[in-house]
Amino acid sequence: MAVITRFIVVRNGVELDKIFEVKKEAEAYDKMLDAAENLAKFIRESDIEVDIDQKTIDELSVFLAKNAPQVNHILKGVKPLSPSPEKSGAPKKPEPVKEPVKEQVSDKGKTQKKKRESRLKGK
Repeated sequence: MAVITRFIVVRNGVELDKIFEVKKEAEAYDKMLDAAENLAKFIRESDIEVDIDQKTIDELSVFLAKNAPQVNHILKGVKPLSPSPEKSGAPKKPEPVKEPVKEQVSDKGKTQKKKRESRLKGK
């Protein structure tokens, strides 16, 4: 009897039809679907003034995610038209103040200090 391991991507509790025999391929497919989901959310939340139905957004997002290397090549070097809120002059949250670290002297340091003190007393 042969044992065959297969990997199935599960999204939102639903098993997808695609079955993989190599774990890396299943993980890559899952990451691609994550990217498509993020792209779809980005498109839905954008201020595009065109009425796009959900199915079209999903198909376009999956297409862009599947072709990420080509899309990245096309967009390489493109500068944003306006600065992002993160990089603009918006005030940043102050970072918590770290308490100073107390110096810790090793046993060797203590021994040397005692020797110095004893030499000074002897003089």
